[in-house]
Amino acid sequence: MVGESRRGALLAGREPLTPTEPTGTADGQSNPAEPSMVVGEEPVAAHPGPAAPTHPETAPPPSGRVRSLRSTRRRYAILLTTAVVVIALDHLSKWLVSTHVVLDTQVPAGSPVTIHYIQNSGAAFGLFPQFDFLYLVVAAIVIVYILLYGPSMGGGLLRLLALGGILGGSISNGIDRLVQGYVVDFIDTHFWLFQIFNVADMGIVGGMLVVVYQLGIRHDSQAAG
Repeated sequence: MVGESRRGALLAGREPLTPTEPTGTADGQSNPAEPSMVVGEEPVAAHPGPAAPTHPETAPPPSGRVRSLRSTRRRYAILLTTAVVVIALDHLSKWLVSTHVVLDTQVPAGSPVTIHYIQNSGAAFGLFPQFDFLYLVVAAIVIVYILLYGPSMGGGLLRLLALGGILGGSISNGIDRLVQGYVVDFIDTHFWLFQIFNVADMGIVGGMLVVVYQLGIRHDSQAAG
């Protein structure tokens, strides 16, 4: 009986039932006709492993408008940083000279380059003192123009530094003229035509020379092409 049941289970593809100890009857006798069968354990299904991490899709490259905006911001940062540096150096040097050097004196005396403290009511290098108001108007126009169109003028880093020097020098001298009515000049080069100037004048004139030089090179290259 048990053998037939085992063979039937094998043929059916199931795990055969395993007989256990025969159960006892009320009088203590075993009852072999009623074997207790225990069903075999079912196979445990394997749990899937952790899912592989999914990587986010690569962000698309920025559009041309975004790149242009970033470039404009970077150029403005260079321009304004240069202007702030020129303003800070100019006012610091003017303060040091006005507090440590007597007006209209030169230190050291007899040197080719001296610290000669004067109060200039004219334009750069002491030119045209009678046109003080006109200088303020021109300086205001230059400042507004550079702020509006400077970053888009091209010319690379050198052009931005030159425009920043012009901007910072114009603002610094303009502040002095509005607040004090004059500009402190103190760098006296006895071997040069323009004798007495300051850091702001150096930024203005140096920046203008660079811009004119670059524009001249560009014009020559276009004419040659």
